[in-house]
Amino acid sequence: MKRKMYNFSAGPSYISREIMKDICLGLDDSKRSGFSMMEISHRSNIFMEIVHELQGGLRNVLDIPENYEVLFFHGGARGMFSAIPLNLFQRNEIVDYLIGGYWSNYAYREGLKYCSARSVEIIKESRNDIVSLLPVKKWDLSNKSKYVHYCHNETVEGLRAHIEDIDDIPKDKVIIADFSSSILSEPIDISKFGIVYASFQKNMGIAGTTVVIIRSNLIEKPRHDSIPSILDFSVQLKNSSLYNTPSTFSWYVSTLIIRWIRKNGGVRKIEQMNRKKAELLYNTIDQSQLYINSIDMKYRSMMNVTFRTKSTKIDEKFVEFSEKSGLLFLRGHRETKGMRASIYNSMPYEGVKALVDFMKYFEHQYFFKDISFF
Repeated sequence: MKRKMYNFSAGPSYISREIMKDICLGLDDSKRSGFSMMEISHRSNIFMEIVHELQGGLRNVLDIPENYEVLFFHGGARGMFSAIPLNLFQRNEIVDYLIGGYWSNYAYREGLKYCSARSVEIIKESRNDIVSLLPVKKWDLSNKSKYVHYCHNETVEGLRAHIEDIDDIPKDKVIIADFSSSILSEPIDISKFGIVYASFQKNMGIAGTTVVIIRSNLIEKPRHDSIPSILDFSVQLKNSSLYNTPSTFSWYVSTLIIRWIRKNGGVRKIEQMNRKKAELLYNTIDQSQLYINSIDMKYRSMMNVTFRTKSTKIDEKFVEFSEKSGLLFLRGHRETKGMRASIYNSMPYEGVKALVDFMKYFEHQYFFKDISFF
């Protein structure tokens, strides 16, 4: 019997085997057209059905209000780090960027090119090196800023901000949120935000596309005349996100994932499963004498669980032997080292259980000093 293997990569991520079967059908012959979904024209009736299903399905599962537009772009979240300020911010406009980790810092650094971006540190580190977030009242927000940018889930550090925290941000500010690694993993009150954006390759599908959910009154003439048309929100809206040839197969896969979410009870049911998986993994870490997680329990990510052992040498052994056990891509980000298990929506509970079983076995071997193992 073939051994099961699980992909714990931060992205491109694990895809449900059920969805994978549907993807394979699309590779062969879609709707008996005689063509693969990879080769149909983005102007064809078949693809327009995909466009309508994807937009409608996303509106349904996220309960997107009518006064918001759903747009799709190339370029990933990094593309939006540039596109958003090019569309919205004046050159000398003050914009607050909340810095909670690796990706929010990248967004800030890109924003510096196009506006008077301000770095607002929201991280608090205790004496015992436990990382948490400062309360909103201690965030150094500018009285002159109209926009606030934040990242809901920091993929690298395994830190999750809470949507409820932003309720304390002054109501006159427009909140722009990067949900790349957490969209569709839990309910979102879209009306709290001016923009919610996310790249596909975590919970929405395969790499190649980014979704932008934007309040309609924010789509105006771009603030920078030099903006490429492909990044212009008004151009993409006018052309139904088809100004250029999109990543057609990426869009198709996302329709399958939206169907899978609806079939499995919607985002609230998906959230329950995600909490169950995360609790299993975090409980194993907390009850261990070998593994360490440095994120305050309140702010631990449900999507990206980071941990390490007592030395980099043991970490390397963990990664080496986990791969031999069919548990792939657990090596942590190059900035943080250690290990990282990305357990997005499609990762089944049995995949996390397989990881937990290996972690316990590895710890047992370590403490009993099994020379053949180490």
